Amino acid sequence: MTRIALIHALSHSVAPINEAFARDWPEALRMNLLDDSLSADLARNGRGLDAAMHERFQRLAQYAVDTGAQGILFTCSAFGPCIEAVARRHAGMPVLKPNEAMVDEATQGPAQGQGRLGLIATFAPTLASMPPEFPAGTALELALAEGALDALNAGDTQRHDALIAAQAVALRERGCTRIALAQFSMARARDACAQASGLPVLTTVDSAVRALRRRTAQGSAQA
Repeated sequence: MTRIALIHALSHSVAPINEAFARDWPEALRMNLLDDSLSADLARNGRGLDAAMHERFQRLAQYAVDTGAQGILFTCSAFGPCIEAVARRHAGMPVLKPNEAMVDEATQGPAQGQGRLGLIATFAPTLASMPPEFPAGTALELALAEGALDALNAGDTQRHDALIAAQAVALRERGCTRIALAQFSMARARDACAQASGLPVLTTVDSAVRALRRRTAQGSAQA
C-alpha cells in the first residue's frame, strides 16, 4: 500500500485534501502532519524563508520519509523555496508543491489551449504569488472572492461557496472558458462553481491527488 505524507501549515487544508484522497485514491495510506505555527512564525519573524525555516521543512520531510512515506504533498503555497529544497534532497520520490499539479494540468494537460483560465482566490496575496507559477503567456483572469475566507473561518460554508461561485459566473462573463480554484480550502466550492458557471473547474487538491498517484506508480514501475 502506498503511503503518502500530507504536510500542512494551515488547519483548513487538512479536510479538503483528505476528502479528495478518500474519493479518488482510497487505497493510499495517508499520514497528516500539521504545524500551524509555520505560517504564524513566517508572518511574525520578518526574516522570510530563512535557514531556520528551511531546516524545519527538511525535518518535517525527513520524519515523513522515516515513517515510510513514498510521496509528500505540502499543502501551503507560501513556502515554495523550502519545498523545492526538500524535493531536491529527496529526488527519488515525488515531492509536490500545492499548486504544482493543477498548474501542469491547466497548461499542459487536456485543458491546455482552451481559452482564458479564471483563477479565483479567497486570500488576496495568493493572486499576487500564484500567477508567476504559470508558464509565461498563460491567459489568466484573476478574481478575489471577498468575504469568503471570513465566512469559512466563521463556519458559514454555504456563504463561502456562494461567494466563490459568484466569481466563477463573473469570470465566465469576462470570457473565461474554465475555472481554477487557487487554494486547498476552496475545493469544497468546486461543485457550486461548476453548477453556477457551467464551466470546467480545476482544484489544487484533485490535481495533486492525480499527480501523486501517477508519479508513485511510475516510480514503482521503474524500481
